[in-house]
Amino acid sequence: MKQHYFIGFLLVCFLLLSNTLTAQNTIAPGFSLEKPIEGLSIYPNPVTGTKVYITSNNNSSKEVEVFNVLGKQVLSSFMTGKELDVSELTPGIYILKIKEGTNQATRKLIVR
Repeated sequence: MKQHYFIGFLLVCFLLLSNTLTAQNTIAPGFSLEKPIEGLSIYPNPVTGTKVYITSNNNSSKEVEVFNVLGKQVLSSFMTGKELDVSELTPGIYILKIKEGTNQATRKLIVR
């Protein structure tokens, strides 16, 4: 008799849960696709000195943000040329977020 109650309980739970489950939405709110920066080049990577050169086909001004692997912003710069001074960064792996006009790109940067 206990088995019938247990099976009935499981059946009721399954029916209740199956009516409330929905597919997961994979698009995060506020998420927009990047418009790539044409001809973007970042060199040298890995960085062994104090300068990183960031160029593109437009070579217009760029807003560059550097984040550590924990997501904390460690550097922010507005570039009118192509040199970015990274002498403040300790050796490690970083994420560059580059904006040029309405275009943006995200790249990995390694500092040695």
